[in-house]
Amino acid sequence: MYEDLLRAGHIRKLKVSQNEILEAIKRAERDLKTAKVIMAEDWDWGFAVAYNAVLQASRAYIFSQGYRPGSTQGHKNTFAFMAEAMGKEYDDLITYFDRMRNKRNQAIYNVAGLITETEARNLFKQATEFVALIKRRLRGEK
Repeated sequence: MYEDLLRAGHIRKLKVSQNEILEAIKRAERDLKTAKVIMAEDWDWGFAVAYNAVLQASRAYIFSQGYRPGSTQGHKNTFAFMAEAMGKEYDDLITYFDRMRNKRNQAIYNVAGLITETEARNLFKQATEFVALIKRRLRGEK
């Protein structure tokens, strides 16, 4: 299923313990709590932390499948994997998260104050729903 991603070096096979998967989910949950607090003061950083919750949940899912993102462009590779792993039903959501990856890079490294309240709140809402979805998938639910 993931042969093209493996061949291109976007992902690598990895033996992961259940504990590593659980730790990634715990980081995602922690990031959601932190993002909620930070957004009261700073939309850019609240957005970045909400984005990180999505990234950590995605990593948990990748790990559960026996892979890890390639070492270069790890965030981009993570979303390439998730696009394939989640199926067509989630294409729009994964594309949205990938766009937010670019926006986060701009906000963190280039333009302070770039993120609006609406963007931060929308990402937080989507991140919260996504972390819950990944937790259900990890439990074997749809």
